[in-house]
Amino acid sequence: MPPKIRELIKALEKAGFKFRGGKGSHRNYEHSKGMRVTVSGKLGDDAKFYQQKEVKKKIEKSQS
Repeated sequence: MPPKIRELIKALEKAGFKFRGGKGSHRNYEHSKGMRVTVSGKLGDDAKFYQQKEVKKKIEKSQS
């Protein structure tokens, strides 16, 4: 069962990403190291594979 959008957002915020706005169902997050990621979808929706992969990659990059 894929994670929900809200779970991806919690993981981003825990890793130090800050909410920077968005339009509609899109939410933009930015890290102090200059990395940005956009998460789209309603909070209760299942996250798509590419979203999971991108969030994981950005979190790993922010911690190195």
